Amino acid sequence: MPADYIIVSGDKIQVTIPPPTIVPQLQAPVPLIGSSQNVMVGGMPVCLEGDELPAVLKAPMPYTAPPFVTPGTGTLEITLLPTNKTIQTDNGKKILIKGATFTVRFNVQTPAQQPTPAGPVPDPVAVKPGTAQFITTNMQVKAG
Repeated sequence: MPADYIIVSGDKIQVTIPPPTIVPQLQAPVPLIGSSQNVMVGGMPVCLEGDELPAVLKAPMPYTAPPFVTPGTGTLEITLLPTNKTIQTDNGKKILIKGATFTVRFNVQTPAQQPTPAGPVPDPVAVKPGTAQFITTNMQVKAG
């Protein structure tokens, strides 16, 4: 596996759920917080397995998927690839590296609704597949 740039605190995750689904909290990249207490890069803690989903993205998030314009809610589920983490570990957890684009699922908890004269119609799609990638400012330190 080729080495890639290590993900550190302050780097970001960009999640993309294709249209028509709109999740406002995913429009901009979200900063990551590294949990390593042993490994630093540029004075910042590195991100370990489990740090890929920031707390702000763990809670249910509102979404719409026109014509279902009355917001519903859902949660994000991330599946990292082997290219997104190192073989080496820190306290038993693999270190996150930039790697390839990986998959995410937005799992609908409460469907968005389409208002109609006969009453609201729920969004029938319970899982919205998408992709995510890490965005790093670390261009010095690589790991594999």
